[in-house]
Order: sequence, then structure tokens, then C-alpha cells
Amino acid sequence: MKKTLLAITAAILMTVMPAAQAQWVVIDPANLVQNILTAARTLQQINNQIQQLQNEAQMLTNQARNLTSLPFSALNQLQSALSATNQLLQQAQGLSLNLTQMETQLAQLYPAAYTASTPANQMALDASQHWQNALEALRTAAEVQSQSVQNFASDEQTLSDLVNNSQSAVGALQATQATNQLLALQARQAIQAQQLQLTQDRAVALEQARQVAVHARAAEVRNRFHGTGTPYTPSPVNFYGN
Repeated sequence: MKKTLLAITAAILMTVMPAAQAQWVVIDPANLVQNILTAARTLQQINNQIQQLQNEAQMLTNQARNLTSLPFSALNQLQSALSATNQLLQQAQGLSLNLTQMETQLAQLYPAAYTASTPANQMALDASQHWQNALEALRTAAEVQSQSVQNFASDEQTLSDLVNNSQSAVGALQATQATNQLLALQARQAIQAQQLQLTQDRAVALEQARQVAVHARAAEVRNRFHGTGTPYTPSPVNFYGN
């Protein structure tokens, strides 16, 4: 029995060994190297694609940052400050700020000259209105000046907030929006300066118009005092027949 098993085992080994030897012999070293190089190139291509995908992901992330909106807006503060000054101008008394109405009032209240047909009480009423207009113009200029001073503190805080947001901007959009709001603040201050200059110039113009009207009224009063008859002419007088 043992001899039979040994014979069978030997026969199997003799059968397998030639097959194994034939298998090792068919391997081509050059082909093996080529396959290894091909695999290496494929791996490199895969790495390149991975790097490209990472770059695209980073680009999308940067684009998302650049499109992120600024979480701060000073528009309400700027509009509120400008609205407060505009309201003072709308409430201005005296000579109208409307161009058409102003031209009509100016022609009626500030004539170039008074005539003999103008009643004295009318000239007195005009003089009172001239003084009232000049006073209201000065009052409006003073109120706009006070409002401008009050806006300084608000402008300082707004400027600080805008600069801080601009410096901490995470993308181009936030930086651009912060810059635009800084420009809006500058524009609002320029408009406020124009409003202040307007009210001051208006006060000066009305005071000058009042002075012109005073001279015109004084000239008419002087003419009425002198009258239209022959003025007094001094002549020598002889006493005691001398």
C-alpha cells in the first residue's frame, strides 16, 4: 500500500514539475518592464488628474469667496444723515427755495426802485419782510451747520466700520462693496458741504438784497421829503433899508 502511494505521488510530481517549468519559461522580461512603465505612467496621469481636481476645487472656493457679499451696510446711516439736512432745507422759512416762486417773490419784495405811487405802509411792510427773510436765512444756515456738526460723530463711526470691513474682506466682492460705501460716505459729505454752502450763500444774498431795498426805500423817502415844488433858495435880506 505504501509503495502504491509513493508511486502515485512520484507520478504526480513528475507531471507537475514540467508544467511549472514551462510556466516560468514563457515570462518575457522586456514585456514585464514595459507593463511596469505603463502602470507607472497611468499612476502619474491619475496623480495629475487628482491635482487638477484639487486646483479646480480651490479655484471654486476662491470664486465663492470673491462672490461673498459684505455683511455690513452703511447705506441707512448715510441716507439718514442726508435726509436730516434735506428736511431742514424743506422747513426753511422766508424766501422760497423753489426757483419759480423765488423769482416771483424777489421781484415783488425787492424792487429795484420805489415809485411815488407806492404807499408808505407798503414800503414799511416790505422792510419788515426783508428783515424776516434775512433772519430766516441766517437761522436755516445755523441749523444746517449744527446738523453737520452732529453728523461728524456718525461719520467717524461709519468710516471706522467701513475701513475695518474693508481690511477684513474675504474676497473681491466684499472689498469692492466696502470701497463703494466709502465713496458713498465721501459723496454724502460733499453733498452736505454743498448744502451748507448753499444756505450760507443764501443768507448773504438776502442780506445784500435787503440792503439794496433799504437804499431804494431811503431814496424814495428822501424824494418825498423834498417834494416836487421849487426847493428853498437862500437870498440876502436887507434890514432897515440898508
